[in-house]
Amino acid sequence: MSDFLLWFNIDQQEDPVIKAGLAHLWFVTIHPFEDGNGRIGRAVGDMALARAENAVQRYYSLSAQIQRERKAYYDQLESAQTGSMDVTEWLEWFLGCLLRAVQGAEDTLSSVLKKAGFWRHWSGTAMNERQIKVLNRLLDGFDGKLNSSKWAAITKCSQDTALRDITDLVKRNVLMRSQASGRSTSYELKPLD
Repeated sequence: MSDFLLWFNIDQQEDPVIKAGLAHLWFVTIHPFEDGNGRIGRAVGDMALARAENAVQRYYSLSAQIQRERKAYYDQLESAQTGSMDVTEWLEWFLGCLLRAVQGAEDTLSSVLKKAGFWRHWSGTAMNERQIKVLNRLLDGFDGKLNSSKWAAITKCSQDTALRDITDLVKRNVLMRSQASGRSTSYELKPLD
């Protein structure tokens, strides 16, 4: 551990992202604690990345991405810790995981900004709680097609009330009829100008 800490804390000329991957792997391989080495190893990797970026805030979490890819993570660790000392595959996986973490953060940020822009655009338009609830569902990535039956089910209202809510939003150009054909009329958000 002394050698690891000395290496980790010295500012060397190596690529800081590669150093983060190696630091994580080496910490977990050293396995200094009875429990929690994986969590601390992920924190060590995140710390190395934070040092490399020299930024006050980060919008992605490598640790959270590793948790999402747990099975592949353990497979890569096992492969890197057995056999030859070649850690190339581990670093390729680690860098790919980091890329997926950044892309996921970008997708989330884009979605949040789109939702904020939508509500800023319609801030002067009075809407009831049902309308707000369904519009938020649409903005969060509604699965399938929105029709009056689904509206009624989501908001626990009658079909007639659902249709009145939808008609009101269509008249105000918040919603539009979907161009996709099907058995029933479906609706989608009208793109902002």
